[in-house]
Amino acid sequence: MTDPVKAGPLQGIKVIELGQLIAGPFCGQLLGDMGAEVVKIEAPGAGDPMRNWGQGKTPVWWQVIARNKLSVALDLRSPDGQQTLRDLAGQADILIENFRPGTLEKWNLDPVELRKINPGLIVVRVSGYGQTGPYASRAGFGGIGEAMGGWRAIVGEPDRAPSRMGVSIGDSLAATYGCMGALAALHHRSESGQGQIVDASLYESVLQVMESLIPEYAVAEHKRTRTGSVLPGIAPSNVYPCSDGEYLIGANQDAVFARLCKAMGRAELAEDARYSTHLARGEHQVELDALIGEWTSQLTVAQVEAAMIEHGVPAGRIFDAQDMLEDPHFRAREAVVTLDHPDYGPVPMQGVFPKLSATPGSVRKLAPREIGEDNADVLQRWLGRTE
Repeated sequence: MTDPVKAGPLQGIKVIELGQLIAGPFCGQLLGDMGAEVVKIEAPGAGDPMRNWGQGKTPVWWQVIARNKLSVALDLRSPDGQQTLRDLAGQADILIENFRPGTLEKWNLDPVELRKINPGLIVVRVSGYGQTGPYASRAGFGGIGEAMGGWRAIVGEPDRAPSRMGVSIGDSLAATYGCMGALAALHHRSESGQGQIVDASLYESVLQVMESLIPEYAVAEHKRTRTGSVLPGIAPSNVYPCSDGEYLIGANQDAVFARLCKAMGRAELAEDARYSTHLARGEHQVELDALIGEWTSQLTVAQVEAAMIEHGVPAGRIFDAQDMLEDPHFRAREAVVTLDHPDYGPVPMQGVFPKLSATPGSVRKLAPREIGEDNADVLQRWLGRTE
């Protein structure tokens, strides 16, 4: 029985998740974490490839992205499977899909027709380039969206090829914006009774977080390029070497820089004309970073951190997974939760976010172990079919 306090704000909302891999399923994960009942449709026999994705000895990514979900196996290429999906859509609040545009239409599952069955249905369509435009029919993955949206052009060292983020950020952003669109559409439906289609593309989702990149080029005549670990003109704000690792310090504001100087035992630097103002520090960024790096390199990460905390300088360790599992702040905020899995034992993973004070979400269910394990349950409860 789910704790009613942690049932989540979307309790009672029914979601159908089509598609596979990351963008569509992550959108479903977000809605499920907030209390929605998410029915994941998988192809019989094959299932979602995410079941076998992940790094290390055991593929456990599925345990994160498929939590709080029910698995129903349907062959959407067959008339029977298509009809069952239409019946389920008639009872659903939200349907998520991340196929190439035109795929649902090819399977006789056009969202326009589904909304005729259920006018209140909200259909979230996640794709590489969107449902319209000259590129709509192209295949698109997260990395392609990152490239077109401007992300890859500015990530990495200036003398090397563009770098990737290290995670599938394009997919995750598209999923997040798709989820945002679904929630906005739910509010509109509460006022009008009508659902709608949410069109979330990978490249536009990346574009949304590109700050002032476009107007800087068009108006300020500045084209952002790859600058490694620094933001040109913003100093000090970099990762600095310690005797046992690296440490991030952000002290580019005047008063904060003065506190950093005191922490270093170099209070006079705050009055030095080369470093006393934001503009001056930006002009002498390389030499200032070298000066700070010379100080940090003689200390451990713990020693530098203690000095930064004492003097109120924004700074932080470079965390990896081990650091997160050992950190008291992560534990205190339940940023990481641990699920007991029958095959893997304890499985720690990121918790539910954002945190709501009155109706917090939760991880209520492990990821489905078998493809279609919830067919009978869902078809009985949603459609009244006998076992």
